[in-house]
Amino acid sequence: MALDNDVVAALHDRELSAQHKSLPPAAWGLTVREYLATAPYLDQLQTPVLTVDRAAVDSNLAVMAEWAAAAGVRLAPHGKTTMSPQLWGEQLGTGSWGITLATGWQSQVGRSFGLNRILLANALVDPVGLHWVAEELARDPEFEFYSWADGVDTVRAMERGLESAPAGVRLSVLVELGGPHGRTGARTLTEAHEVAEAIHASDRLILAGVGGYEGALAHDRTPEGLAAVRHYLDELGVLHKELVAQSYYEDRALITAGGSAYPDLVVERLAGLADEQGAHGIPTTVVLRSGAYVIHDDGFYSGISPLTAGGASLTGDARPLRSAMHGWARSVSRPEPGLALLDAGKRDLPFDEGLPVPQMIAGPAGKPLPEGATVSALNDQHTFLRLPGDDADAVPVGAVVRLGLSHPCTAFDKWRLIPVIDDAEAERPRVVDFLHTFF
Repeated sequence: MALDNDVVAALHDRELSAQHKSLPPAAWGLTVREYLATAPYLDQLQTPVLTVDRAAVDSNLAVMAEWAAAAGVRLAPHGKTTMSPQLWGEQLGTGSWGITLATGWQSQVGRSFGLNRILLANALVDPVGLHWVAEELARDPEFEFYSWADGVDTVRAMERGLESAPAGVRLSVLVELGGPHGRTGARTLTEAHEVAEAIHASDRLILAGVGGYEGALAHDRTPEGLAAVRHYLDELGVLHKELVAQSYYEDRALITAGGSAYPDLVVERLAGLADEQGAHGIPTTVVLRSGAYVIHDDGFYSGISPLTAGGASLTGDARPLRSAMHGWARSVSRPEPGLALLDAGKRDLPFDEGLPVPQMIAGPAGKPLPEGATVSALNDQHTFLRLPGDDADAVPVGAVVRLGLSHPCTAFDKWRLIPVIDDAEAERPRVVDFLHTFF
């Protein structure tokens, strides 16, 4: 699997302008490629700015690729995390089986960059999207596209949307199993079987496997949360084996689960079903869809992922995942003792899975922040940095603070062009690339 490298490379021929947040006026009128040739430093950009650490991304790509290979599962990372074709290409280049996406439009973006295996972790019932995918499947026999269905009514909507599809085109569909109080997905095995029967009977659809999302059933690693996830994954395995026994699959099957919080449990409960040669029945591929790993974070995922320092799933000399994203914001006001206002806010930084974490004062005179410094709130364009005591020199007006962030999905969606720096720990980080995003 690969992207069209020429199309991806052409992104750097885009001309920079005032629409590109954080870039200095000196960059306007240059292409991305031309601006990078000036070897800019991070401190030559404006604040606020979000950055990606090149060294951390490289490490995370290797960690996940090695871990998935050792576990015996395929990786189809969720591309909606970054919506960055450049990073999708790097994930595919380190062995990923395909790319997961969440909507028909996201799939169209991926296809425009040459993706030829897309796993849509959602039900495609939009008539425009169904028409598009049918035309793509007819045009390119090598293109693989998988959708989900969790109800018979969903199957019927897909069939209606494909009535005018070219002759012979059939959409590959996975039965989605859910759980009580979860998100989408058939709520019982009985309901899931009804969906499978409807797909199997359709002349426009192919039953391609089973899938779901365990992250909707827990949000922590308490014994209760882990038990709920394990039970759900076991049910997903049961559903797959029952469909195999009923000979519902035509020639091979997928079983897919996995966000970035419980990949170890997906491997624990489902990896044993992998049988790509069909030695014990239908050839079966187990696909893990974790997406946040490539960027990771200093918040939610750093606390719940098993692939962090001390994580239960790290073995031997495996490296942990590292946060590859940071926010950089400048102190613009010290209106009262113990409070600094920074120039980044909700329009710039994620806040849905935890507030930013102040890490250090950046620059040649970089220094640690006072112990106990915290972010208490974000407004649209301001960060409230609380400082213990009343040391006015701790974060003077004009100082730049590096912030650790939580949840890459809602960090990347705020930026269309993200500077990539060589090393966030460097005294003066250099900008070595830019990531283009499509949200």
